Amino acid sequence: MIAPTMARVTLRNLAAHKLRLALTAVAVILGVAFVAGTLIFTDTMSRQFDDIFARVGKGVAVDVRAKKVVDGGDETAAQPVPAAVLATVRGVDGVRAPVGHVTGYAAVVGRDGKVVGTQGPPQFGVNWVPGGDYRMKSGRAPTGPAEVAIDENTAKKAGYRIGDDARILVPGPPQRMRVVGIVATGNLMGASLSAFDTATAQRLLLRPGYFTDISMGSTGPGEEELRGRVAAALPGNLEAITGTKLRADAKSDVARIMSFFRTFLLVFALISIFVGAFIIFNTFTMLVAQRGRELALLRAVGAARRQVTRAVIGEAVAVGAVGSTAGLALGAGIALLLRQVMFGGSGDAPSGLVFTATPVIWSYVVGIVVTVVAAYAPARRAAKIPPVAAMRDDVALPQRSLRMRIGAGGVLAAAGAAAMGLGLADAVGGRPLIPIGAGAFAVFLGVAMLAPVISRPVIRVLTAPYTRVFRAPGRLARRNALRNPRRTAATASALMIGLALITTVKVLGASMSASIDKSVDEQFGADYLVQSQTSSGFGQDVVSAVGGVAGVERATAYYTADVNIAGKRAAYVSGDTAGLAAGARMRLLSGGTDLGSDGMLVADEVAKSHRWRPGSVVEARFPDGARQPLRIAGVYAKNDILGPRVIALPAYRAHTARPLAQWVLVTARHPDAATKTAIERAVGDRPDITVRDQAGVKQESRRQIDQFVTFLTILLTMSILVAAVGVINTLALSVIERTREIGLLRAVGTGRRQLRRMIRLEAVAIAVFGALLGIAIGVSFGAAIQHGLAGQGLTVLSVPVGALVGYVLVGGLIGMLAALWPAWRAGRMDVLTAIATE
Repeated sequence: MIAPTMARVTLRNLAAHKLRLALTAVAVILGVAFVAGTLIFTDTMSRQFDDIFARVGKGVAVDVRAKKVVDGGDETAAQPVPAAVLATVRGVDGVRAPVGHVTGYAAVVGRDGKVVGTQGPPQFGVNWVPGGDYRMKSGRAPTGPAEVAIDENTAKKAGYRIGDDARILVPGPPQRMRVVGIVATGNLMGASLSAFDTATAQRLLLRPGYFTDISMGSTGPGEEELRGRVAAALPGNLEAITGTKLRADAKSDVARIMSFFRTFLLVFALISIFVGAFIIFNTFTMLVAQRGRELALLRAVGAARRQVTRAVIGEAVAVGAVGSTAGLALGAGIALLLRQVMFGGSGDAPSGLVFTATPVIWSYVVGIVVTVVAAYAPARRAAKIPPVAAMRDDVALPQRSLRMRIGAGGVLAAAGAAAMGLGLADAVGGRPLIPIGAGAFAVFLGVAMLAPVISRPVIRVLTAPYTRVFRAPGRLARRNALRNPRRTAATASALMIGLALITTVKVLGASMSASIDKSVDEQFGADYLVQSQTSSGFGQDVVSAVGGVAGVERATAYYTADVNIAGKRAAYVSGDTAGLAAGARMRLLSGGTDLGSDGMLVADEVAKSHRWRPGSVVEARFPDGARQPLRIAGVYAKNDILGPRVIALPAYRAHTARPLAQWVLVTARHPDAATKTAIERAVGDRPDITVRDQAGVKQESRRQIDQFVTFLTILLTMSILVAAVGVINTLALSVIERTREIGLLRAVGTGRRQLRRMIRLEAVAIAVFGALLGIAIGVSFGAAIQHGLAGQGLTVLSVPVGALVGYVLVGGLIGMLAALWPAWRAGRMDVLTAIATE
């Protein structure tokens, strides 16, 4: 009969402590909601992309494209397919209706003078293919060099209708074109589309007489058979792939992006769950302590240790199940919020959410497993209460010595630090994030185990002014915070984790900004930087326009590309060598800068790793498939602007279908406001181009870093919210635990206001302790990571003292706010009822 009785006891305890367990469930809900929301959102996005790819390329049996020579390189750098190939494949038996496609960069400038969708989804320019992937919603197809059709969402954002004149940005000079058609794209997930007739698309986006690829259907043969026939008729630099592979390649690219996005968000979800585990552990420890006599009575009437453990674990399972259910529902709301943030009010947002078994299963697995694991130690401790304790008024749970915690905590912290060191030194085969993450996890556990020992001296210092400033309430708050160092440490540890990670991010962000400032001061020799806001770059017309401005001495185009050297992708920079050397303040260590048509300059670390020196000859294979020996002309000191290699401009142009500059490095006779304004006026018809002086380059870099730091901080805020719930939970349970003591305080004259102040001061002390502990760990992490990445450009360690002081104040504010409800509840207790409580 004991087993059914224990089940009833578990259910009765759940019903009797609904409020306490509901507070515990909040920690589970928040963590699970983040996991569920991420999985639901990414499932929705994946299904949306599947629908898109089901339509794109429909009916294509074989596709002809240039062979990819440089793995991981820019796909737009591949050589285009000559139009003559279209006639070649027409003559292949089994080929039906081959069509050439042109794809490139084209952006629409709205009526407000701004580019539609400068940041985010891509901006496509294509040739209009009747019966292709897109349908004309209204108007007609473009037929001349001054006509364009744009997608419906872009037209809406830009404020254009059929018949309006629009400014279209392409790699060359901007085009004034009449909108003759509105394209119904179905859903481009935020991307914009501009369609031209084929000749215009080739001239503006690629090269006259060339296509990006050629697709075709089949009159009967299977895809593989037709692919073989087409491949046999192609020149060696082209390849034929099946339509199935074409769609699979497109889907795999998106799948990689979605996988990274999912993993990225899940990391922050797991951090919140990790923080929640501390709260669950703390809550069940307190619940077991408060029910010590009850559990002893169960042991006295025949309940075995295992049954008591199961009873407490049963409560944990129930809390985990309830929290997982509510978290799953909240996760759907988070998925909707993520959709709104990503797409805003555009018509590209998915129409609904996709629910699969994956988020449901993982929500319950994560919620229940984490709750049970966190509650296991308190459950085991509950089972160790001896039956004879039922006859005593006060029952104390058996406690292990802090010596074991100190030893285990020290070992974990040291092992974690060592693992992080291995990761930062990249001593684990090119996967540094695994040891760094595992090391950080071990350090957090180690410090959490050491926290009870650390808490006593720190709390004493923090609360030293309490007695003098707040008198009796301050003295009581100080004693309460010191009374149970394990509980104080567990509560503070939850806040510690979130603030440690936020501090790490903040230190790294400040260090990156300081390192970039130093790099610009030391290496940026130009007066101005003309830069494209998109990855497409711009043509020679922009370089010539800037170079023609009065007062400009030199305007150097800065090109970037990839090449294969020794079978591996190698990034390089190209341009006028003298202009690049001056604009980047290149420090030549050996050799010279005369590159001719086949020369290459390399950074000293590259030269050392390959044992190159001036005069060495290296064979390179360019994206067009051509091989060319390159002569090492000189070796220069590491330079963040030039990167590892500089290749002669003639070599770059010879193997690039459409050279596009990313920057223009400008040197002026008198770098003043008038010169900057003149340069801006010269590129005024290109709103996607910005002109910055050295101060502006620094400011823009800091702005981008600050945006990323803010984004990460917002994601980490979820863990702070979970920690705040933990403070509320601990204080609420502490008030219940000290009901009789509170009644006695009220009986001897302590006022409600004083009682509430006591609880608030206790909460502030615990929260500030957690904040200080987190900040100390975060600064250590940040400094370690900066030191490990010093060789990769993170050369300056910067600790934002002002922001860290603000975090301490925020920690105190969190404690103050978290104490409002427990303090109000304590103040409302009936004195006589509280005194009579056992």
